[in-house]
Amino acid sequence: MPSGFAPRRVWLAFRFLHTVFVLVRRKERFLALRPLPPRRLKEAILTLGVSFIKLAQVLATRADFFTEDYLVELRGIHDEVAPMPESDFRTAFARAFGAAPPFAAFEAQPLASASIGQVHEAYLADGNKVAVKLRRLGVERLVRADLRLVRGMLSLFSPFFSRATKNSVEAVLAEFSAMIVKEADLSVELANLRKFTDAYGDGAVRFPAPVPELSNADALVMSFETGFRIDDKAGLAAAGIPFRKVLDDLIAFYIEQMLVRGYFHADPHPGNILVRPDGGITLLDFGMVKRLPADTRVAMIEVAKTAHDRDYEGFIVACKRLGIVAAGAEPTEMMEFSERMFDIFGDASLSAASMQALAFSVLDSMKDLPFKVPQDVVYVMRASTLIEGLGTTYIENFNGVKDILPLLRRNLARAMGAEAGLFPTLRSELTSLPLTLRRAKTVLTDLSESNLRVKLSPETLEYAGERLRPYLRRVALGILLLAAAFLVALTRPPHAVPIAWTLFAAGAVRIWLALR
Repeated sequence: MPSGFAPRRVWLAFRFLHTVFVLVRRKERFLALRPLPPRRLKEAILTLGVSFIKLAQVLATRADFFTEDYLVELRGIHDEVAPMPESDFRTAFARAFGAAPPFAAFEAQPLASASIGQVHEAYLADGNKVAVKLRRLGVERLVRADLRLVRGMLSLFSPFFSRATKNSVEAVLAEFSAMIVKEADLSVELANLRKFTDAYGDGAVRFPAPVPELSNADALVMSFETGFRIDDKAGLAAAGIPFRKVLDDLIAFYIEQMLVRGYFHADPHPGNILVRPDGGITLLDFGMVKRLPADTRVAMIEVAKTAHDRDYEGFIVACKRLGIVAAGAEPTEMMEFSERMFDIFGDASLSAASMQALAFSVLDSMKDLPFKVPQDVVYVMRASTLIEGLGTTYIENFNGVKDILPLLRRNLARAMGAEAGLFPTLRSELTSLPLTLRRAKTVLTDLSESNLRVKLSPETLEYAGERLRPYLRRVALGILLLAAAFLVALTRPPHAVPIAWTLFAAGAVRIWLALR
């Protein structure tokens, strides 16, 4: 495995991040360099391997960052990772299973090879067929080196981003960093798989059964699952499996994960989703599992509901609450944007391609609006991109908004915490009434004793920060000029008195103009 700081690797990492920076900023060049063309960018990512492949998979959801020619190349990166060299494989295998491996047979040629590990077919002593995910040799060390490299280089580019874009880029990197460190430890994936099975094991979607006693940080042993890849159009058609039902089941399961329970599979690409001969779904690879806070789930539901109801003001408020629009966004501009997008998504005569083209043209025309993507939404976008891609591949005139919203609408009551009907919901609310009254009493007591504390929302703090920042910047410049005046007076260079008075006057005027 290559050194994380080898000169060629550092240069390729710089060119990768430089290309992302130039494309996000919509520039032709930066530091006299043009961005890498799509195909060369993909080749650079595959050469860098591991962390950069995972980062590219996350970036492939960002149609606001990249044009379609780049997105096509980024989306095709999932399955193009070479297996480990034979010497690395032997060392990794011995590290995972010791001198006496517990297999009656083990196929050295991997069935699949990914950036963190590769999957092998094997048989246990009792004859059971299993899949063995073997961690790449030295991957955990390289992941940490890559993260230091990316963070260091990103610090060079960050000052040139707008604040909203900077927040989006940093959110992607922060989420990616947290997830890939966990994914490099296969004992974490084992824990994720067991938790996921406990949460959803009674549903229609199936998961591999782990073999915990044979698993560790370097290897995950689990039941061998078979089926068609969900993007195997020819295979599904030959087996007579109706894709519409498969897609509806997948959408319903992701709604259940992301909006109802808040615990979801965060690496949804076609290679991780199998369709069984009976039409059922099997989900693979639990290295990336994400929990969504309740307030984020509620905000996502509100965004979807207000979009469906064409409630412009509610939609803007929900977007701000979710954090995808800066708190200080101009309401009139946001309402214009919402109306134009609602008109596009509500036009039943548009094909998926023409709808996407129109939506991107609107986004491009209003690219100065303060949009951003918080951490919790990054992987939700990955699931949405997968479903949109599958739908447009299999179903003519598939419309992600119109086709998904009816399913979402049927689940809104459950997602909001309601039970089977009105009376169970009322019973639940009445049960929590004493606690609500106790809280109200506490608030009134604190108010009467002048001890009331107010907690400001992140949106309010962000808005206040955005409004104060220009004033603070001007005041800071004024203070800097005053300090320079005193420094000149103390050091007494030639013409010290007029220079000092000029700097003092400029600083005083700057502060007065900022505060008046």
